[in-house]
Amino acid sequence: MGRGRVQLKRIENKINRQVTFSKRRAGLLKKAHEISVLCDAEVALIVFSHKGKLFEYSTDSGMEKILERYERYSYAERQLVATDTDSEGNWALEYKRLKAKVELLEINHRHYLGEDLESVSLKELQSLEQQLDASLKHIRSRKNQLMYESISELQRKEKAIQEHNNLLEKQIKEKEKVVVQHSLWNQQSHDPSASSFLLPQPVLPCLNIGSTYQEDASDQARRNELDLTLEPIYSCHLGCFAA
Repeated sequence: MGRGRVQLKRIENKINRQVTFSKRRAGLLKKAHEISVLCDAEVALIVFSHKGKLFEYSTDSGMEKILERYERYSYAERQLVATDTDSEGNWALEYKRLKAKVELLEINHRHYLGEDLESVSLKELQSLEQQLDASLKHIRSRKNQLMYESISELQRKEKAIQEHNNLLEKQIKEKEKVVVQHSLWNQQSHDPSASSFLLPQPVLPCLNIGSTYQEDASDQARRNELDLTLEPIYSCHLGCFAA
């Protein structure tokens, strides 16, 4: 007569239960190692004793990688099952949810524009006013920030343009100076006397000695000629008076 099948149930004796746990745990870890080697499988085994002590076994890939792979696989399986079984119901619920959200947004938009306020209570109006005030503060703050950035950028451009203008003015003055020097050099090369003309001439004192002597000599000669001319006339008149 063969041995009957033993019914599995909790061992009430603590000592026997601990001994059985140690034996079965060792056999379980051994079987997990054997299946991983024989079948080239990735195995992860986690066992907690009744006192909460952890016993684990994993192949070379590591416990964390195996658990992460399990999570991805189980999540994909759950999504696939949920899509196959509840796709129509989920789409209907999603449509209702989105429709209600759109209606609420439209109502809030009209309230922000000051429309359809007859059915709004005093507390809701106060809340709406506070929201508008907060929105205006944010808008003004952003506007002031943009204006300040724009002014700073314009000032920076103005400074750069001013510096560029100063540089151009300096270059123009230097070029004008060079042009004047070249023109002077060209004049000197074509007309050698121009160099002495352009140079400041010393002022010499004017001596009129020669001119005065010549003037006195010419006056004396004119007197002599006049005397010679008038002498016959005087003698003629004197002879007439004597007769």
